[in-house]
Amino acid sequence: MGSLHLEKNLRGLAIAESFERDSDTSVLSGVVMRRDFVIDGFVLGHTTLKADDSTDVIISMYNRLHRSDINYLLISGMIMSLYNVVDVKRLYDSIKIPVIGIAYNDSLGIAQILEKRFPSSHKKVAVYAKLGPREKITLHTAYNVFIRCEGCSTKEAARLLNGLTLQGALPEPIRISKMLSRVLRN
Repeated sequence: MGSLHLEKNLRGLAIAESFERDSDTSVLSGVVMRRDFVIDGFVLGHTTLKADDSTDVIISMYNRLHRSDINYLLISGMIMSLYNVVDVKRLYDSIKIPVIGIAYNDSLGIAQILEKRFPSSHKKVAVYAKLGPREKITLHTAYNVFIRCEGCSTKEAARLLNGLTLQGALPEPIRISKMLSRVLRN
């Protein structure tokens, strides 16, 4: 398993999205941010609502940066664009850096919803099942987040997220990428 090397001034890529339900696509924004909150780059992508392209789009966004100094990937949610499930294991195997997916609400999961809405998409259900359970962590801000990690431990991810979260539940790089996605959508 990889490691985050938390003693370094890490650089991460944070990806968040914005979409409207009557649209066909979602805008994904990636923000490269150093651990000291200096923004160091941007990358954009688009996913298809209700499809299965989120993992490929995120891999493409990472590759288009042509950067070897990005140490981790944060993703706001592992289910994007109305049930477009991110395959976190394939993502990690492809980009070879720790991946942390963050959710902000507790839930029982969406397996039954996927089976009902996408009865012919066994792939979507299988990718979702591979995600495994989420881990609840309480940030120093007293907010809970629910994470899935690949390539690092939950303890390392919690330390990183605590260092990146100034207030509330949103780590700063995710907050910026969400704002950018909203602006670019309009």
